Amino acid sequence: MGADREFAYGAAAGLLGDLLLGDPRRGHPVAAFGRAAAAVERVLWQDDRGRGVLHTAVCVGGAVALGSLAARLVRSSPAASVALTGAATWAVVGGTSLAREARAIGRALESGTAEGIEAARARLPHLCGRDPHALDAEGIARAVVESVAENTSDAVVGALVWGAVAGVPGLLGFRAVNTLDAMVGHKSPRHLRYGWASARLDDVAGWPGARLTAVLAAVAGPDPRGAVLAWRADAAKHPSPNAGPVEASFAGALGVRLGGSLSYAGRVEHRPVLNGGGRAVTVADIDRAVRLSERVGRLALGVGVAARIGVRAVARAVPKGRGKGCTS
Repeated sequence: MGADREFAYGAAAGLLGDLLLGDPRRGHPVAAFGRAAAAVERVLWQDDRGRGVLHTAVCVGGAVALGSLAARLVRSSPAASVALTGAATWAVVGGTSLAREARAIGRALESGTAEGIEAARARLPHLCGRDPHALDAEGIARAVVESVAENTSDAVVGALVWGAVAGVPGLLGFRAVNTLDAMVGHKSPRHLRYGWASARLDDVAGWPGARLTAVLAAVAGPDPRGAVLAWRADAAKHPSPNAGPVEASFAGALGVRLGGSLSYAGRVEHRPVLNGGGRAVTVADIDRAVRLSERVGRLALGVGVAARIGVRAVARAVPKGRGKGCTS
């Protein structure tokens, strides 16, 4: 069995595991990485970019090294390689938990009661860092749709892209980068300089997955033309180079209007409107966004496997040189 098939079977098994099991309530590998990264921060932290670079190198390098060592240990056994890839894929993707949280908020909002809105506000921090107390039902629904779009790239597609490129080390490395960005990459006073390297590395690592997510949202969504038009017109207006294409494409595909004012821990941001010609988000759009996210995740697996097989086929087809010093 070749490495491309091992990745295909392992990644498919990992996605199936995520679908059936979701994230464990305790003992999740990503949570363990987060605790380790926090311990490194306690040792290294200074209000300095250089220390932040070192923090990023230690944490991401450690995750990649662990993945490389594990892959090397099982490379002689195809079954073990498939199992390792499946376990790594399950550990780093989060599509099922994303869908579960989004739909739980949607069900709370569907009641239309004050209690339902309060329940939705209580759950919103599970998806994003916005201040839920400043949002009404429509604002919560918009925040959920935007979070579903962005996390489709961060929690599913991006990981599969790097898994296709670099196998288990790519899977673990991408999740490490994404987790560090969530931990220290924000613009708080403590992390403005220290988290700079993690934030910039996340922008780089997330670039291919975000563009693939935007493309697949256009392909899988109900309005492909609308997705492409919104992406072209509005993605660059977003402050995030990766969230912009994803959210704009989802907005156009679903025919809704995203963006606008939002609040993070009391700090108000006025973001550009994405797909301004669309309608306001409703509670029903949460389930539509989740279903689109699920379709995008399945397509991303197919694209990743096809790309890996194609690259390896091309590499095998290229004639090898006869070595230095050979003469005809």
